[in-house]
Amino acid sequence: MSYKVTFSTRWADFDPNNHMRHSAYNDYAAEARVRFFRENGFSMIEFNKQNIGPVLFSENTNFYREINLSENISVELFVKGLSENGERFKFQHKIFKENGVLAAEIEIYGAWIDLKKRKLTKPPEELISKFEALEKSDNFEKIPIKKK
Repeated sequence: MSYKVTFSTRWADFDPNNHMRHSAYNDYAAEARVRFFRENGFSMIEFNKQNIGPVLFSENTNFYREINLSENISVELFVKGLSENGERFKFQHKIFKENGVLAAEIEIYGAWIDLKKRKLTKPPEELISKFEALEKSDNFEKIPIKKK
């Protein structure tokens, strides 16, 4: 299963030089992840009910092409890595310009945290199955489970 969402960029996403702010790319990637979770039965409200939430360890962005003011963009989401128990994950986001040209790639590495214990935790099986069903990146990797 692939996941792609299109956004209309906003005036507030751009700097005085009409360049999209570097942090706006990451904001659109985060919004794509949140929409993927929500559309697959895991809204932020549901995460709270299940007492879990995502935590990011790293976020890396590579910029390739400029996005223009008022240009529509699309964000395609891939699973780049997953631990056997689903506790840790990596996502790859590809951000495309309106004409289909790749503008940026964002990779994140994160895990699930128990919101009460404040410790990393395994997510529900239903969520792991959604990760496993999402299209994998070309360089997908199994993330080793860290000993606690």
